Amino acid sequence: MRRHAIEMCSKRVMLVKDATAAFRYEMLYAADELSRPTYARSIVNARELVEALAKA
Repeated sequence: MRRHAIEMCSKRVMLVKDATAAFRYEMLYAADELSRPTYARSIVNARELVEALAKA
């Protein structure tokens, strides 16, 4: 559902990998590695995000 909504609105999604949370590691892995790449245009860590924002 989210992917469809993102595509319909022409939004770009960036996942900040080390700024996510889950109750268990397995759930975090499933979200970060399996699910989110289907709708996140890029997956970065917080340092990469800060560096990109500093350049903008």
